[in-house]
This record gives sequence, structure tokens and C-alpha cells, in this order.
Amino acid sequence: MKLSVVVPLYNEEESIKPFFEKIRSALKYIDYEIILVDDGSRDKTVEMVEKYADERAKLIRFKRNFGQTPALAAGIDYAKGEYIVTIDGDLQNDPDDIPAMIEKLENEGLDVVAGRRLKRQDGFILRKLPSTIANKLICLLTGVYIHDYGCTLKLFKQDIAKNLGLYGEMHRFIPVLAVLQGARIDEMGVRHHPRMYGQSKYGIARTTKVISDLMLVLFLKKYSQRPMHLFGTLGFFGLFFGMLINLYMVVLKLFGQNIWGRPLLLLGVVLTLGGIQLISSGFIAEQVLRTYFESQDKKPYIIKDIKDFVALRPSDVP
Repeated sequence: MKLSVVVPLYNEEESIKPFFEKIRSALKYIDYEIILVDDGSRDKTVEMVEKYADERAKLIRFKRNFGQTPALAAGIDYAKGEYIVTIDGDLQNDPDDIPAMIEKLENEGLDVVAGRRLKRQDGFILRKLPSTIANKLICLLTGVYIHDYGCTLKLFKQDIAKNLGLYGEMHRFIPVLAVLQGARIDEMGVRHHPRMYGQSKYGIARTTKVISDLMLVLFLKKYSQRPMHLFGTLGFFGLFFGMLINLYMVVLKLFGQNIWGRPLLLLGVVLTLGGIQLISSGFIAEQVLRTYFESQDKKPYIIKDIKDFVALRPSDVP
């Protein structure tokens, strides 16, 4: 199968019929399947899917609302296509862009093509402005330069999508997670339409979640396989300056000064204890890391391919 289309759904009953019509028209020359993941909808989304689905469709139902990231993860887990594309079911993303994304991926030897919404049809204050700030911040801190992290429309090779490791609300950082696997990624301008049905599930309140997830992504990108380098470095500096301050306070005490209750003394004690705790946390994190890899027979690397030259005759070697 050429393509798997993964569609997270949450209260999208009105868009189901036009979505199926649009997908069938856009992908009529491609061998594809549609995997729809109902994320605990409370309206008639499931009934509408059952009414308009055909033999290419598969519906996965959650018992309750888990969020977009688990919905995408479930759809990807059940996908069988050579390529996997993720797209929202509200028709703000345009399925007509998918064939062009496949062509770009194949022609340029890419692993991921990320959509970049051109002429985005959302409100400026609550949607565009926070998104622009978040995109620039993520690019600056992660070094993965994508203009539109929030666009769900993305195309992957199967092996990349299957190993993204999507948990929590990490769907915003899919390009970073793909790069951690060594994926070649580029973006492509895609169309964006005004929402015609239902209500948006996004809001400015998600900003704090983005910041929290960004800190986790930064840790995964830089220190996931060497946590001691983070905790140990911070702990060393804390312990060093704490001991330095405490030594200074001891000298003052020896010269007869009263040091009890001084803020500097408290700072020295806090830095010393904090440094010891950070170093200890680094040791624990290293042990957890080894347990994670060894208990599941995982490797701390990803092999692209292996070439065996044993079968070559000496005369074949240039």
C-alpha cells in the first residue's frame, strides 16, 4: 500500500461527509487507506463515519478523550502504508496538497515533508501571534528550522513515523522528534481554509503546555543519552560555589564575626545541598537510562542500512 492517511477526530460530525469526498477526489490515483481515530467524541462523529466510510477506511475509537498526540500515535501504529500522512479532519488542511507532498518527498530523497500553512485562516491575536512566537522559540532552542510546527499536515516515510515515540502532547514537536532519528526533513507551502464546521479545540491557554513540552524536547535532544552531562554539570557548579561561600563564611567566623542568619550563609548551604542532589540525580538518571535500553534490548543508535562486501570478488573491487 502506498499511503496511510491518519485522521484524529474530536466532535467533527459536520465535516465527515465533505472530508471523505475531498479525500477520495484528491487521492483517486493513489493506493491508500484512511485510519480515523475518534478521540472520545460526544457528538455523532462515529455515526457519520460509519455512514460514509468505504472499504478503504478503518475507525479506531477511544473510550474517552485522550488528546491529539495519542490519537495520532494510535493511527500511526495501525498504518500499513509505505508513506504515512497526518491531517486534521476539519478540512482546514487541504487533501489536494498530499500528492504534491509525496512527489516532493520522492524527488528530493526526504524522510519527512512538513506542511507550512500559507495565508493562514485563523485569528491573529489568539492563534497566529502565539503560534509565530512559539515557532521562532522552538527553532532557536532546538536548531530545527521549520516555520510552522502547528500544521498537522505532514508526510512521513513509514519507518520514521513508526519510531516517533509520541506521548503526552508531543505532536507539536514531531519535526524535532524526526530529526532525532536522523530524518531528512523539509517543508512545503500548503493551503489553509477557514473552519467551516464545528469549533476550534485550540486556544491561548495551550501556551504553558507548549513551554513545558519544549523543555522536555530540549532534554531529549541534548541529554537523553547522557543525562549526567546535564545534572552533573549543574551539580558541580552548585557544589563548587556553595563550598566556596561556606569556606568564606568559616574564615569570617574564625575572625570573630557573627555569621548566623546571613543570607550568604543560607545561599552557600542551599547551593551545596542542591549540587549534591543534582549529581545524585545524574547518577540515578544514568542507571534508569541503562535499564531502559538493556531491559527492552534497545540500542542507543539507529542504523540506516548495512552493506555487506564479503561477496565481492577481488577483481570486482576497484
